[in-house]
Amino acid sequence: MLPLAAIAIFFTATALAYAAVIKADERLSVRAARIRLGDYESPAVKREEDLREPFADRVIAPAAAFLVELLKRFLPTEYVDKLRHKLVLAGRGTPEQIDQFFVVRVLSLVSIPVLWLVVGTMTSLSGKTLLAVIVFVGVAGALGPDAWLNRVVAERQLAMRRKLPDVLDLLTISVEAGLGFEQALARTVTMVPGPLSEEFSRMLGEMRAGSSRADSLYALDARTGLPELRSFILALIQADTFGVSVGSILRSQAAEMRVRRHQFAQEMAQKAPVKMLFPMVFCIMPALFVVIAGPAVLGIFQAFRG
Repeated sequence: MLPLAAIAIFFTATALAYAAVIKADERLSVRAARIRLGDYESPAVKREEDLREPFADRVIAPAAAFLVELLKRFLPTEYVDKLRHKLVLAGRGTPEQIDQFFVVRVLSLVSIPVLWLVVGTMTSLSGKTLLAVIVFVGVAGALGPDAWLNRVVAERQLAMRRKLPDVLDLLTISVEAGLGFEQALARTVTMVPGPLSEEFSRMLGEMRAGSSRADSLYALDARTGLPELRSFILALIQADTFGVSVGSILRSQAAEMRVRRHQFAQEMAQKAPVKMLFPMVFCIMPALFVVIAGPAVLGIFQAFRG
C-alpha cells in the first residue's frame, strides 16, 4: 500500500505542477495577446486622446510656430533682435511671448489686404472716405503692433522711474540698519511691489544661482534700459571695484534719484500746456465760441432780416 500511495502522490504533484505550468503559459499568452492588441489599438487611442485636446493646441499652435519660423527666415536679423530687446524691456521676454508677438505681427500684415477687400466690397464708402479708411487700415496693420509695444515699454519704464527713489530709500535704510546688500534688497522687493521689484527679484535669483554681482547688474541694465537705474548700477559696480562703502553710495544715489524725480515732475508740468493746446484749439474753443457768440450772431441775423 505504501508504494501505491507514494506513486499516487507523485502523479498528483506532477499533474498539479503541469496544470500550474499550463496556467502560467496561458496567462503569458493572454498578456502577450493583450500587448499586441494594445499595439494595434494604440493609433486609434492616441488619435482619440489628440482629439480631446483643445483646438488651439492641435491646430493654432503648430500653425503659429510655422508662421514664426517663416517670419524669422525672411526678416532681417537686426529687426528681429530689436523686437526681442523691446519685448524684454516690456517685461515680455519669455520665448512663448516673443513667438506670440511675432504671430500677431504676421497676422497684422496679412490682414491688411483682407480688410481692404472687405472695405472695398462690403461697404458703401467711396471717394475720399474710402481712401481715408484704406490708409487708416494700412497704417494700423503695419505700425499698430510696434506702436503698442513702444507704449508698453514707455509705461513700464515710467513706473520703474517713479518707484526707484522709494526703493533706494528703503534699501539705504536697510543697509544702514545692518543688513547685507542681498538681504536688504530681498526685503525691499517684498515691501515695494511693481516692475522694478520684479527685475530686482530676478537679479537676486541670478546671484543666488551663481552669477557675480557685476554680471547680474549689467543684465538688469539690459532688461530695463532706464538711464537713472544705469547710473545706480554703475555706482554699485564702482563701489565693488574700489572697495567703497555700499551704504554711502546708496545714500548719495537715493538723494540724487529724489532730485531727478522732482526734475522729471517739473518737466512733465512744463509739457502740460503744450499738450493741452491742441485739444483746446480744436475741441474746447469751437464749443466756447458757439456758446458765447451764438446768441449774438442769431440776434444780429434777426435784426438785419427784420
